[in-house]
Amino acid sequence: MRDRVVMVENVGQHSGQEVRICGWVYSKRSSGKIKFILLRDGTGIIQCVLVKDEVDPETFERYNELTQETSVVITGVINEDARAPIGFEMLVRGLEIVQVAEEYPITPKEHSTAYLLDRRHLWIRSSKQNAVLRVRAEVIRAVRNFLDEEGFILADTPIFTPTSCEGTSTLFETKYFD
Repeated sequence: MRDRVVMVENVGQHSGQEVRICGWVYSKRSSGKIKFILLRDGTGIIQCVLVKDEVDPETFERYNELTQETSVVITGVINEDARAPIGFEMLVRGLEIVQVAEEYPITPKEHSTAYLLDRRHLWIRSSKQNAVLRVRAEVIRAVRNFLDEEGFILADTPIFTPTSCEGTSTLFETKYFD
């Protein structure tokens, strides 16, 4: 089937086929008549190769409009490539820009934790933060599965915080065990 929308994590099932991937520009680089786009879709990152002689001039020039985190739909053929981190790359046939992103405030330079926390919605897009969230989600899933299989029931209770109020007279003790 032509122009099938797939996720990056599933491109291996479509080797040699033309597909569409919807995502965001993670980064880009150029080497004259060949341009590269790293495309992120939430399940992974794939390198998309844009060759001048294999696309129309408008598509090739559209590359210049791309900024980091620009929303795009890229159509192309999935090719196996042992050098690629995921073992596959995409040879671009079409490039549609959905939304051009403003200048991305988180650059490769060092930023303070406070600066990054103020931009948490962007910080979690970085590979390290994304990996931490995925590991955390997997641990929580494993614990939940274990507890579900053992017959436990999830009960959401109020959360006690260690912050004291105006005076310590308002604090109270909670006993968890005898």
